[in-house]
Amino acid sequence: MEAHRHRYGKRPPQDRQLTYDIAVQDEHAAWRQWLDDQLALLPDQASEALANKVWLDEHFWPVNFELAIGAGLRAAGLRTVYEEVWDGLSPDWTVLSDSGTPLAFVEVHTDMPAPETFGQMRAWHGLVERIKEIPVPVLLQLASAKPVSPPDPRTAKKIAQDLRRELLSGRPGSTFWTQGYTFLVMQDPRREVAKLGMHACFDPPGSRAGSVTAQRLVEGITEKVRKYKNLAARYEVPLIVAVGAHRFTGVTLQQLDDVLTGLPAPKITFQFNAGDPFIGQQTVNMAPVPPWEWPSDLSGLLWIANQLPFDLTGRPNPAAQRRMPAALMASRAGR
Repeated sequence: MEAHRHRYGKRPPQDRQLTYDIAVQDEHAAWRQWLDDQLALLPDQASEALANKVWLDEHFWPVNFELAIGAGLRAAGLRTVYEEVWDGLSPDWTVLSDSGTPLAFVEVHTDMPAPETFGQMRAWHGLVERIKEIPVPVLLQLASAKPVSPPDPRTAKKIAQDLRRELLSGRPGSTFWTQGYTFLVMQDPRREVAKLGMHACFDPPGSRAGSVTAQRLVEGITEKVRKYKNLAARYEVPLIVAVGAHRFTGVTLQQLDDVLTGLPAPKITFQFNAGDPFIGQQTVNMAPVPPWEWPSDLSGLLWIANQLPFDLTGRPNPAAQRRMPAALMASRAGR
């Protein structure tokens, strides 16, 4: 923690990983302790590899979910080994018998937002910080009828300069146009001093607005089965895929269950923040949604909650060639 704070603490927020607060703030101490406890149970080389990438935005949730599955398997009373090589493949976790032979293979898949999401959020945050330097207590949001990309650093600097000049000019106005962006004044500055303080606030687009669907997650499950089904067949053991969703995706267990069981009519979900001027569009087929066709090589799924203590929820495949271990079928906390 101290090394991370020393290395990144003096950087402006837009130049840090989005995980910085979890890495250093006291309110997340229990989370860091849980990570330390889980890493201590791994071989040194694997532990060091995961520790080196846990605070990177693109690896934070995959690392947490892999560790959570190890904790959940141990909580179920199962003996495990991490990334053991079997016939040239290394599943994330292998459940072992007392003699050291495989009893089950468990592979972890994380549903992630689009790769550009993290960079866009940092870029918007850079503009937030620049606008915050304007000593006028006003709340600003963007107006647009289409997706809006964040400005590069040079453009963000020009935007902040233009807004400063307009807001300090004393001329009344509720809309400002600068560098191809339209800014709306959402609050009366005369009434917002106590709430905002003597600085401008910009409520930016969230970079994750749009429809929420488990379809991409299911595609990831299918790919995991394709890769590991022959290995499970050779050892005649269950193949389990554990899945979790990065918080930015908005995907929940309910949405996964809707895919597994099917729906009498489509269910459409969008996520957005107050600062999002455009949340996307979607064409809807109003026909019933059929249940997902389970691959027979897949013994079941484990859903990983994306908050401590990372509870696991089992979803066995009713038509599996090899049954999911009974200890994993019910919900249990990853400890």
